Amino acid sequence: MSIRTRLRSARQDPRRDRGSYALETAILAPAMISLLLLMIAFGRVIDADGAVDSAARAAARAASLERDAGTAQSAAQAAADRSLQGEGITCTASSVDIDTGGFSLDLGVDATVQATIACTANLSDIGLPGLPGAKTLTASWSSPIDTYRGRG
Repeated sequence: MSIRTRLRSARQDPRRDRGSYALETAILAPAMISLLLLMIAFGRVIDADGAVDSAARAAARAASLERDAGTAQSAAQAAADRSLQGEGITCTASSVDIDTGGFSLDLGVDATVQATIACTANLSDIGLPGLPGAKTLTASWSSPIDTYRGRG
């Protein structure tokens, strides 16, 4: 059989490819949708991780600007809350831990304030099987206290 005869017979029999597009779609669509949902989940985790890091930085900076440990704690908590709300991140559970031990050191001694923030980001609304329902993200940041500024 010549090539010309084979091409002619293939053109004349359109039933050979019937249903192949439906089969390809049925196989590829769930895989593509799962890949898209996985990309959305990773994007949300990366976005929330950056927001938690930014909130830890803001909390440490706000605490280091205060003169005593009590007001440093409240200023850091408020700064962390503002930062997370400004980024649009809603944590199902969050904690702000401020180490204000540097305020008890004498003047002239280098001291720092460290802020550690933990935020549990919700992933259950994505609905991808095998994906955890939540991920806890943690970030720490330290900020220096002015060496020669009065401390209470």
